[in-house]
Amino acid sequence: MTVTIRASLLASAALLAFGFAAPAQAQSANMTFFITSDGPGKGGDLGGLAGADAHCAKLAAAAGSTGKTWRAYLSTQGAGAENAKDRIGKGPWQNAKGVVVAASVADLHSASNKLNKENSLSEKGAVINGRGDTPNRHDILTGSQSDGTAFAAGEDRTCGNWTSSTTGAAMVGHHDRIGLNDSAPMLSWNTSHPSRGAGGGCTQADFKSTGGDGLLYCFAAN
Repeated sequence: MTVTIRASLLASAALLAFGFAAPAQAQSANMTFFITSDGPGKGGDLGGLAGADAHCAKLAAAAGSTGKTWRAYLSTQGAGAENAKDRIGKGPWQNAKGVVVAASVADLHSASNKLNKENSLSEKGAVINGRGDTPNRHDILTGSQSDGTAFAAGEDRTCGNWTSSTTGAAMVGHHDRIGLNDSAPMLSWNTSHPSRGAGGGCTQADFKSTGGDGLLYCFAAN
């Protein structure tokens, strides 16, 4: 009798686990926006745009989202510069919980977008640490101006077009929309301040020193 009861309890637990896991998997499958749970780990050297896109795709696939073309929200500078806003498709985009964070490119770059700490989730549906958390990871790499366009050539804002893990700087945004004060840059999700640090500005340690971890915004372009 004891064996029978134990087997029944184990079977029930398995069914409950499956019941809770299935909806989460379904939500991830429909996900079209997330913040990477981890960065590539090489500071500003992402392997260029191609390497950053591949990182987004890898994490999305591991979370159960397939059949999509993933693009990192990053701009480049100089000859052949690319604008982050032109790389990510037309929208709408939703997070792993099914919340639509922006209906279109215009909406994404307007005050009406739903990007904040609660909605800007990882590919796993987890909240990313923000200001006040330990460690703070709210600096998200973008290399972009507030309208999603590239900075002019000259002063580095893209860690050498995402190939430098030493000197340079990367423009970052605050995913939690919180900063040292209430100025527009501090509340911006995509253009808050350039990276900096003792390692030259683009090392992994530099990113961590100002409240980041080399994380990326990823959007499904199709």
